[in-house]
Amino acid sequence: MKLILVGFGKMGQALFQGWRKQSPAPDCLIIDPFAENAPDGATLYKNAEDIPADYQADVIVFAVKPQVMGEIVPAYRRFTSDTTLFISIAAGKTLATLESLLSPSSAIIRVMPNTPAAAGKGISVACGNNYVRDGEKQVALDLMAAVGQALWTDDEGLMNAVTAVSGSGPAYIFLLIECLAKAGENSGLPADMAMALARETVIGSAALAADAADTPAATLRENVTSPGGTTAAALGVLMAQDNGLQQLMDKAVAAATARGKELE
Repeated sequence: MKLILVGFGKMGQALFQGWRKQSPAPDCLIIDPFAENAPDGATLYKNAEDIPADYQADVIVFAVKPQVMGEIVPAYRRFTSDTTLFISIAAGKTLATLESLLSPSSAIIRVMPNTPAAAGKGISVACGNNYVRDGEKQVALDLMAAVGQALWTDDEGLMNAVTAVSGSGPAYIFLLIECLAKAGENSGLPADMAMALARETVIGSAALAADAADTPAATLRENVTSPGGTTAAALGVLMAQDNGLQQLMDKAVAAATARGKELE
């Protein structure tokens, strides 16, 4: 597979490192004006215009900020053909927008990954336009599976909610670590101990949830909770009907979803 990776920031680097471990690994060109050196196993160009005129790409992946898609993507129109698949990981950029930047008849897939991809623990959701064939769908899922789990939806209308839950979700978890550590510090723990306890508790709980993937999260929570104990006392606050964590999370995800729609 001949692949062009446009953008070599954190997500682009995570994807490339994952692809290198696949067998066979794609033949990769990287396009990034700010990258200094090509990583092992790739060729680096500064701009689309530098790509040899006779180069035929099977897949082009856009891993750049949504704000610059409008100025970067049109340079790749020359690759539009029945055999080239375009994949975008730019949040908020719809398939219709991507078609307007490339060609209405191009096979285009939109993907929402998240930052745990850098640790090989990401999760991505993809959807495609009407020109995407089953084989191309599988190519996209295989490429994203290199950095974690990959799911498919035929309903692009779900992508803003996906972004709100998994794309933005790591920030919510990091905030949880901050808040839990601060609460421990406010209860008298040394700051470094409180942070270590909060961080490792989240890491360990996530690992336990992964090991018990068939066990509902509610069951895992109940397994920690003794009737009338300390955990139950804390959950009485976090699960309050009027202002508990569920209500806060509903509002947070709704706000992120609404913002995603505004950015389309």
